[in-house]
Amino acid sequence: MKPKKFLLSFKYAGHGLKDVFNQEQNFRIHSVAALLTISAGFIFRITLIEWLVIIIAIGNVLALELINTAVERTVDLISPEDHPLAKKAKDAGAASVLIFSCAAAIAGAVIFIPKVLSLL
Repeated sequence: MKPKKFLLSFKYAGHGLKDVFNQEQNFRIHSVAALLTISAGFIFRITLIEWLVIIIAIGNVLALELINTAVERTVDLISPEDHPLAKKAKDAGAASVLIFSCAAAIAGAVIFIPKVLSLL
């Protein structure tokens, strides 16, 4: 791959990230949750393994949200009118984000609840 083309791929990814952040409320909500979780990690001085779990969870939730947005936009482009299959595709994409978000929340609870309880 040519260096210029390689650098352009980062530019395009940045454009996509900025667009989704500006246009998609759920992505902003997940981003704020990620920042709060990272802050809590510093406050509670979580272990290296706990950091790895948190980083993987945050990365996957945000990545799935980006993929879901890509699916929704593609479906809207292909089928601008309401169609049962278009709805099913969009609902399945949203469900993938929901499932991983719940798993990430559970992982966060397992990590942080004992630390909060130790303060009481």
